[in-house]
Amino acid sequence: MSRRSMPVRCLQVVFGMVILTAGAMAQSHPEYISFGSSKGALYRPDEGPKPHIGIVIAHRSVSFMSHIAARELSRRGFMVMAMATRFENNEPNVIFEDIALDVRRGVEFLRSQDGITHVVLFGHSGGGATMSFYQAVAENGPAASKGPNKIVQGDSERLANLAPADAVVLADAHPGVGVNLLRRLDPRVIDESDPFTLDDSLDPLNPEVGYNPNGPSKYTENFKKRYHEAQSARMNRLVDKALSIVKRMESEDYLYRDNDLFLVTQRESGGLRRYDPSISDVTYEPRRLLKDDGTIETRIVERYRPKQSGRRGSAALRGGRLGQRGDSDGRRQLSWRNTRVYTVRSFLSTVAIRSTDSIDRIDWTSTNNSVPNNMSNVNAPTLVVAMGAYSFIRDGEVIFEHTAAEDKEFIIIEGATHDMVPIDRERFPNMTANFFDYVAAWINERF
Repeated sequence: MSRRSMPVRCLQVVFGMVILTAGAMAQSHPEYISFGSSKGALYRPDEGPKPHIGIVIAHRSVSFMSHIAARELSRRGFMVMAMATRFENNEPNVIFEDIALDVRRGVEFLRSQDGITHVVLFGHSGGGATMSFYQAVAENGPAASKGPNKIVQGDSERLANLAPADAVVLADAHPGVGVNLLRRLDPRVIDESDPFTLDDSLDPLNPEVGYNPNGPSKYTENFKKRYHEAQSARMNRLVDKALSIVKRMESEDYLYRDNDLFLVTQRESGGLRRYDPSISDVTYEPRRLLKDDGTIETRIVERYRPKQSGRRGSAALRGGRLGQRGDSDGRRQLSWRNTRVYTVRSFLSTVAIRSTDSIDRIDWTSTNNSVPNNMSNVNAPTLVVAMGAYSFIRDGEVIFEHTAAEDKEFIIIEGATHDMVPIDRERFPNMTANFFDYVAAWINERF
């Protein structure tokens, strides 16, 4: 047995790299593929016609080698390359632009397989930014990674000659990891060197601004505006701080000349969307909803939320001391649990983004980790899917609106969680099959 074709189940024993359930193993027989800096698991259908369509699945830093889509799509007749990039389990060091080089290896590998005539990119969650960036640069050249507003410019030589895929599927893709952090930042922090000094007028637990400790909150328009603008102001300060460090490095006026740690005191996780369901979890226009019975309904779609009772996590934020504890002397300290760790260069490449409002006024062109901006440069057929029981419904709509392709669709899957399984198996028993059947039919209609 060659190393190149070593079954993944052997690697479970030897390296513990991929965990596959017994049910998954019964459906396919993935093979381990080494690409040097990255790796993948190749899934072929167990039976049926020889596949002529290959699908690449990859994320930024999470291994997708045992992703549910690899099993489900190979079961539906596709050859699937499920990858782990060079930054697997190494989020603090991600240089986002380099991930395109790993995706290229997956695309080229599938195109070299006997019988494969078309390749599709499948971007789930953070994989949406990975795949949309690759396709934007592959279709338009390295120029798509550059621009006057870009915080980090792509490398013309390294990003040259990427082979474009034939279609893109974005499955509950968020708009970019920087936007996720932006919307979770605690805007009460007004000085990164002193995270204990807070602007209490932005306390989200104040009933006077609409907080409800016993159920969904309904914040005032003025408070939402101030809060979201303050989140943007804080992110802009962080970006300026990181850029200043790089400038000092380049002028040799800094202790380290290549890189350094860059900490973001998180303090609060979730932002206002965690408490007020009216923020972003609904489409602005009537959109198509794939219901569990297989029918499609067009209407304004709001996130499905099971009924809950009691307090909604307020204890974690009580008193405005987010992520904070005291030692034996009563001094205040911060918890690492609520601190994001990056390097200066990974923060700028992967997380930094400009905006004036964290919800609606985001400069999508300021970073390459921006699905809306990347998709504005993609003309390949595109399917955008949002999961109906998760928080990226409006984000999926925004991505769809920015997509340049003439052949594009947007659909929401009723009862689906971010992991592509039903939020309630009794109420939505067909959810997973409906989703993957729809994706398979969409691809097969085109190729």
